[in-house]
Amino acid sequence: MIKQAFEFLKENYEVSFATCEDNKPKIRVFQIMKFGDKDLFFATSPKKAVFKQLHENPFIEIMAFKGKISVKCVGQAHFDVDDKTKQWIFDNNPVLPRLYEDYKGLEYFRMEIESIDYYDLQLTPPILKHINLSTLEEKDGFVGDRYSKQ
Repeated sequence: MIKQAFEFLKENYEVSFATCEDNKPKIRVFQIMKFGDKDLFFATSPKKAVFKQLHENPFIEIMAFKGKISVKCVGQAHFDVDDKTKQWIFDNNPVLPRLYEDYKGLEYFRMEIESIDYYDLQLTPPILKHINLSTLEEKDGFVGDRYSKQ
């Protein structure tokens, strides 16, 4: 299921990206720039609010949605991206070179994914798969199961 979730994200790389500032949620559209095994890579301007928010609170949630399928990832931002990866991201994104003179004008970070929720609302009943990437434990269920009394 991890592979299926990552394939969905690769096809739908523009995601809703949520951070927090002063205990209030902040959401915006971001592009996933590169995929690792358990990491997603992003770039932003050091002048943007999201850069400050991630340094104050590195916890992130992202969501991609198309049709009746959605993928939500929960994780943390780490600003330890190596120079080779930064250069690759800059060189392989058509938008960044139009906005910045070189790759050094940006800040790069990776989202270390802790868990993924894969929702497929096409099926009856709708399916939810929850994957903990630390343990690789995968839980199956129906969407309503999360909220039903145990």
